[in-house]
Amino acid sequence: MSEVQSYRDLIVWQRAMDVAAATYALTRQYPKDELFGLTSQSRRAAASIAANIAEGYGRASKQAYINFLRIAQGSLKELETHLILAERVEITRSGAIQPLLEQTEEIGRMLKGLIDRLQAHPGR
Repeated sequence: MSEVQSYRDLIVWQRAMDVAAATYALTRQYPKDELFGLTSQSRRAAASIAANIAEGYGRASKQAYINFLRIAQGSLKELETHLILAERVEITRSGAIQPLLEQTEEIGRMLKGLIDRLQAHPGR
C-alpha cells in the first residue's frame, strides 16, 4: 500500500470523482426545463462530495478534516435524494440510477471508515 501524498491519492476521492462524472453524464439526459432544478442540484451535490474531501484534506487540523468529511457525507445523501426523486417523477428511466446509488453507498462506507480511523488515531 502506497503512502497518501495528496487527496488525489485517496480512493474515496477518486470514487467521488467517478460519481460526479457519472452524475453529469446522467443529467445530460434530463429535460432542458430541469436545467435549473434537479440537473443543477444533482451536479452541485455530486461535485461537492469530492470537493469537500479535498478541502478537508488541505485543512490544518484533524477535526476540520473530519468536519469536511461529514459535509461530504451530507452532500452524498443529498445526491442520493435528488437521484431517487428524478426516478420517482420520471425524469430518468427506471433503473438508471441504480449503478450510481451502489457507488454512493460504497462512498458512504468509505467516508465513515475514514472518519472512524481519523477519530481513533492521532495524526493522519
